[in-house]
Amino acid sequence: MVSELFDLTGRVALVTGSSRGIGNAVANGLAEAGATVVLNGRDRQRAAEARDALRAAVPGAECDVVCFDVTAETEVVEGVAEIADRHGGIDVLVNNAGFQHRESMFDLSVERWEEVLRTDLTSAFLVGRTVARDMVRRGSGRIINICSVQTELARPSIAPYTAAKGGLRNLTRAMTAEWAGSGLQINGIAPGYIATELTSALVADPEFSGWVTGRTPAGRWGSTDDLLGPAVFLASDAASFVNGQILFVDGGMTAVV
Repeated sequence: MVSELFDLTGRVALVTGSSRGIGNAVANGLAEAGATVVLNGRDRQRAAEARDALRAAVPGAECDVVCFDVTAETEVVEGVAEIADRHGGIDVLVNNAGFQHRESMFDLSVERWEEVLRTDLTSAFLVGRTVARDMVRRGSGRIINICSVQTELARPSIAPYTAAKGGLRNLTRAMTAEWAGSGLQINGIAPGYIATELTSALVADPEFSGWVTGRTPAGRWGSTDDLLGPAVFLASDAASFVNGQILFVDGGMTAVV
C-alpha cells in the first residue's frame, strides 16, 4: 500500500536544533509517522521540556534527548555514539541547527561571519559525516538538510546566512555524490518565510510582513505544519530514488520575479 511507504515505525531519527521552531515541528512530524525521535540542542532544560511536550502531543511516541554542540567535533562523535548505544543507530538525520545574524557586510566582523557559517554549514558537515559512517556500513539512511529560500536568493544584511545556506545546497550534492551509491538518500528542504517563535517580531512588523505576503504567490507566511509532509516524505521509503534535491517549501517565492 502507498501509505506504508510513509511509515517510519522502527526508525530512529536525530533532529539537530530541535528544542523549538522548525526543528521541533519536524521532530513532532516524524514521531507522528512512527519514528523514534532524538531531540538535540545545547540547552538541556529546554530540550527536556520539548521532549515532554512531544510525548504529550503524540501519545505513545518514543522520544529521547541527547544534548551536544553540533559545531564541536568531539561532542558530535560522542553524542552520535551515545544515540547508537541507546537506540542501535540513526536511520534519519535532519540537520536543522542554525541561526541568522543581521548586519551590513561593511560592519560584520570576521568572528561573527565564521560563527554563522560554523553553526549553519559546518555543523551539517560534522554531524552528517559522523552519522553517515554507520549509515554507509549498514547500506541505508536518510539525511535531510534544512536549507532556506536564501539557498537561492539574497537579501541585504544577511550575507553569512545566505552564504551558509547556499553552501548547504552544494554540501547536499556532495554528500549525494559520495554516499548515494552506498544506499543513502540525501536531500534538502528549503523553507520560505515561516512563522515561528524566532520570527514572531517579523510577523508582527506590518511593513516586513506585508513584503513577505506580497512577495509570496500563496499570499501568506508559511507555518511549521507546511514542512511536516515534505520531511516525512524525504525520510521515508516514498523517496527511495530521490537524491541530491532541494525541495522548496516557500509558497512559490523562488518561482517568480
